[in-house]
Amino acid sequence: MNGEMRRREILNRLSGAETPISASTLAEMFGVSRQVIVQDIALLRATGSAITSLARGYILERPTTFSRVFKVNHTDEDVEKELNLIVDAGGTVEDIFIYHKVYGTVRAPMGIKNRLQVQSFLDGIASGKSSLLKNVTSGYHYHTVSADNAETLDVIERHLRENGFLAPLQEYEPNEMLKH
Repeated sequence: MNGEMRRREILNRLSGAETPISASTLAEMFGVSRQVIVQDIALLRATGSAITSLARGYILERPTTFSRVFKVNHTDEDVEKELNLIVDAGGTVEDIFIYHKVYGTVRAPMGIKNRLQVQSFLDGIASGKSSLLKNVTSGYHYHTVSADNAETLDVIERHLRENGFLAPLQEYEPNEMLKH
């Protein structure tokens, strides 16, 4: 199989995948090295494929017409509850970002859409030396959440509000952030 055929097949696999696929898994599927897959992904991105790299592997972004940014604040102990509220209502936590007065916006992709992925994220934080991004800004952070419809986002917003997680914008935070 030549490179062009392999890249076409990588896109097919990613478009049909419900969960991220690692470079190692793709390398094994196609009998090439992980580095070849990383180069293939770079070439696919350069030609316009919307491939996102997550900690668990690659995903092909699907067009979602409904998304909303929520500013939230909570303790480390409430991370699981916050994420589960979102995914249980039918949302996908696309990313997390903070707005820092000095550093500006710092963003990381998440791609969490079910409880299993919530647990995997929490296990990753617990097993490493990394801490939660929200702790850089005293717990305040933002999530871009996507869903199949606006009503689902309204339900998520209501659940976040009822649990005391929603936070107001401060005067130094640009309103444009919420339009992401």
